[in-house]
Amino acid sequence: MINQTHTKIVPIDLDTPDRTIINEAAALIQDGQLVAFPTETVYGLGADTFNQSAIQAIFSVKHRPSTDPLIVHIGSIQELSTVAIKIPEIALTLAHQFWPGPLTLILEKQSNIPHAVTAGGPSVAVRYPDHRIAQLLIATSGCPIAAPSANRFSRPSPTLAYHVFADLNGKIPMILDGGPTNIGLESTVLDVTHSCPCILRPGGISMEQIQSVIPDVQIRKQFFDVCHESQHSPGQLFKHYSPKAPLCLFTGHSIDDVTMAMYVHMEKLLNMNQSVGAMLVEEDLELFKPLAKDGGLIQNLGSVNKLDIVAKNLFACMRRLDSANVDCILIHMLPKNEIGLAIQDRLFRAAEKVIQVG
Repeated sequence: MINQTHTKIVPIDLDTPDRTIINEAAALIQDGQLVAFPTETVYGLGADTFNQSAIQAIFSVKHRPSTDPLIVHIGSIQELSTVAIKIPEIALTLAHQFWPGPLTLILEKQSNIPHAVTAGGPSVAVRYPDHRIAQLLIATSGCPIAAPSANRFSRPSPTLAYHVFADLNGKIPMILDGGPTNIGLESTVLDVTHSCPCILRPGGISMEQIQSVIPDVQIRKQFFDVCHESQHSPGQLFKHYSPKAPLCLFTGHSIDDVTMAMYVHMEKLLNMNQSVGAMLVEEDLELFKPLAKDGGLIQNLGSVNKLDIVAKNLFACMRRLDSANVDCILIHMLPKNEIGLAIQDRLFRAAEKVIQVG
């Protein structure tokens, strides 16, 4: 299967999905093969959670290290007990509040979960996706579906079926094309195996939303390198989500100073005849117009006041600049309120270089 030479992209309508297409995809899952499918966060690369060889194929196709566990996707809250044990009351409270949705819970695993799914650890990452195609695929397959993002490991996550095709063409038999994903960043990962729940990865459910249920929730120190150890959760590796071109991240206390430093740096690189891409919020577009006229490639992320739109556009903008074969990509840090914390997480992990201004 890993040597598959033909990858089929199959469009499927979100409102009136063709059950014949869902049945075909589910048959592949049941046969131990891999299917890429849309979720509300990013596209996932799915396999039968209980099929050891299919799970191993995910790691092989993605070139994903075996130390990085997978997320198990279920089709209802009731299915949680099929993959987890000793489920605390707070987990059920969170599930009823945020599922289906972009929240992944870390729980003690059922004994029949293959070691590869959990990187050999005692806990399993579980979520119930808020996407009709994903839900139908899980239900029709008749099994929980283990699925990381459907891309080459460490690259920007796919938010379009074409992104999956660009990374995995010839390696998997089918990509279900449900159009662009709604959120564009991965789920929030919350560890509830201890008395004090802890956010291991910020994502589509904000810290503020979780604090409405758990006021004293903790957040794990981020941006540290633990890449040689088995992980407790997906999305913990320091170098991740990276475009092919080196990404340079500008940060500092004064956003005006940071933006101007980025402008000066881009101008310098263009004068050295380098191909430079910049990912900008709408509020910066006017300032950078002269550099666009000088050959700088600009990607509009959306308004800084609408970080949900910025999040949705982030990985797609990275991939467009990669497709243009730029020598480097520039971006400055964005606010951390709401989904901004997840954006910051992805930018720090994607960055080849962080430039502190001031």
